[in-house]
Amino acid sequence: MRIPADLERQRALGPDWGVWLDRLPRLADELLDEWKLVVDGEPMCGFCSVVVPVITAAGEAAVLKVGFDGDDEGEFEALMLQRAGGRGMVRLLRADPGRHALLLERVHARDLSTVGDTEACEIVAGLYPVIHRPAPPQLRTVTSYVARWAAALGTLPRDAPVPRRLVEQAVSLARDLVADPASVGTTVHGDLHQHNVLAADREPWLVIDPKPMSGDPHYEPAPMLWNLWDRVTESGNVRGAVRRRFFTLVDDGGLDEQRARDWVVVRMVLNAHWSIQDAERAGRAPDEGEREWITRCIAIAKAMQD
Repeated sequence: MRIPADLERQRALGPDWGVWLDRLPRLADELLDEWKLVVDGEPMCGFCSVVVPVITAAGEAAVLKVGFDGDDEGEFEALMLQRAGGRGMVRLLRADPGRHALLLERVHARDLSTVGDTEACEIVAGLYPVIHRPAPPQLRTVTSYVARWAAALGTLPRDAPVPRRLVEQAVSLARDLVADPASVGTTVHGDLHQHNVLAADREPWLVIDPKPMSGDPHYEPAPMLWNLWDRVTESGNVRGAVRRRFFTLVDDGGLDEQRARDWVVVRMVLNAHWSIQDAERAGRAPDEGEREWITRCIAIAKAMQD
């Protein structure tokens, strides 16, 4: 199997990636043989997985997905898909968690970037009820992550390129949300955005690529705000465009406005902090791409303010 060039570039992220990429072709070939799959197209990839179009022994169009060993966010993807049973989400056909391998029904390549902003938000909000079910006990909690992230955020220097008031607001909100029992107990996708909802024949749209956690449904909207950012900037009114997306998700999804706002602020400031940390680890100032991302995160957090 040929590794897609975009995935091959992940070698730069560390030796663990190199080890995994070196054994990935053999691992994929083993799975193709054991599961009696025939390759039916060029391999594709996400940030930490390869996806190969295949035909099963029964003649069904499917995809073989093999994920990076160190991706703990996707550890329970199979469990979430299995519990969904194909309702609102791509159907799981087979899984080997030990090898981070999934066999999934094949859907279309068209995603929600092909529809307008408001329609995309309406579709995602309509999918919330099928995603946000009681969380199984195996899932890690959103609060366990956020508690750690917020503690690190509190050490951000005052001269960092994020307004201090937003940092202090995010730290305070995160602490309150972590302490709130309502912040856990519901299965959340974790990365639900326009590119992770694909057109299908069985249902009009199906969700893919969950990063399941036990959390709060109000944690979910933020990725829908930061993706397809060119549409926001081209509108000529960044605040207005962000808020239109936000209120469509909240209103159509039956979410509490203030709680959703709080989670958006926390997630966006954390995102900005991680870019700053990445640059610091590399011993340099944030590059142009990182500065643009930090600016985007700040703009969204500011749009949540009254």
